[in-house]
Amino acid sequence: MLQRHRMVAMLLALVGLTRSWVGLAAAEEAKPVAIPSGLRYEFLARWDVERLNRILTQDMPRFSGVSVAYSPARTAVRLYRVTYPSVVPEQGNRPTLASGLVAVPDDATTALPLVSYQHGTVYGKREVPSFPEESPETQVMIAQFAGQGYALIGADYFGLGASPEPEGYMVKQSHQQATADMLAAGRAVLADLKRSPTGLFLAGWSQGGFVTMAMLERLEATGIPVAAAATASAPVDVFVPLNGFLNFPRKNDAVWVNSLFILSAFAFENYYGVPGLARSVLTDDSYALAKAAYERKAADPTRIPTDLHALIRPDYFDPQFFATSAYGRLVAQTQAYRWVIRSPVRNFYGETDEAITPGLGQLAATYQRAFGNTRVEAVSTGDTSHRGTFAKAVPQWKAWFDSLAR
Repeated sequence: MLQRHRMVAMLLALVGLTRSWVGLAAAEEAKPVAIPSGLRYEFLARWDVERLNRILTQDMPRFSGVSVAYSPARTAVRLYRVTYPSVVPEQGNRPTLASGLVAVPDDATTALPLVSYQHGTVYGKREVPSFPEESPETQVMIAQFAGQGYALIGADYFGLGASPEPEGYMVKQSHQQATADMLAAGRAVLADLKRSPTGLFLAGWSQGGFVTMAMLERLEATGIPVAAAATASAPVDVFVPLNGFLNFPRKNDAVWVNSLFILSAFAFENYYGVPGLARSVLTDDSYALAKAAYERKAADPTRIPTDLHALIRPDYFDPQFFATSAYGRLVAQTQAYRWVIRSPVRNFYGETDEAITPGLGQLAATYQRAFGNTRVEAVSTGDTSHRGTFAKAVPQWKAWFDSLAR
């Protein structure tokens, strides 16, 4: 009996000691970890397999409006928020701070393929990868890729997440800088976590599709190999959809296309240093509400005109005026497909997407094939909406990346 009591006491002591170690580890994990480059990362959460599969089977259908069969998650995932130094190219490489997400499988695997995900347009400063609880699109990427053995990273872009900047919406070089620096930061964090990427894949939806192509252009120019890049509903040439919304409106054009003009007008004014640019584009009645929306200040979005004729000054409905205006010239520079692409690319598009026409979805492939380059493919997801195109594209990205990662 005495021996039994001693054994119980020893077991209790070991349990207490184990709990102390776990508590200490959790406390240490909660502290930001600094890497000599000035990068910092902090543990956010562990999402178990049940949570990940609920995202795929319940949350994503609610978000997208379509039911899609995804590969079930097979491992839990650990999430980390990263803050890293960067620069603003449009402003003489002025130093700034940016943020993003690193997600890794919670298993013993050390070598794993890496996906850099570029998020779509958001209306909240924290609806971005580094705040995954507030970003449904990030959640499905975590569940489908990190839950299946990939490392996943995602930049928040300048002005979002922890960034102190105004939002750099569709500002090409800043997007390239934020994502390239996030890639370097993500690799540094993975190294610190004793993980080793075995290949690099890029993916992005909507605005993130444009950013993905812009990032690919930057990486190819600097000699960084990319195994493959995939997009969904990518506006690879911003001049195309904005002209379409102004001059060739469709019955199914989304009511939220007003935000594309608002965000880009203010972002271009701020980043390219063109005082009064947004005011020259927007009507007097809509300007104050639009500015509050861009700055993420309290505003009633229902008061912002969805009729572009009430939002945009009449001159901009003249294609020649739009093309020669300061705003139009900046928009015309905002493209990410007119170079000789060397990496395999698949641009997924929806036939009934309310923001991206099939012609725009096929534009990069058409341009590349015009001079004989067959590395870029346009892939239809059928009669899908903007969100539905993303929902159907993700498992196809996964199957393609899997085939190349082997």
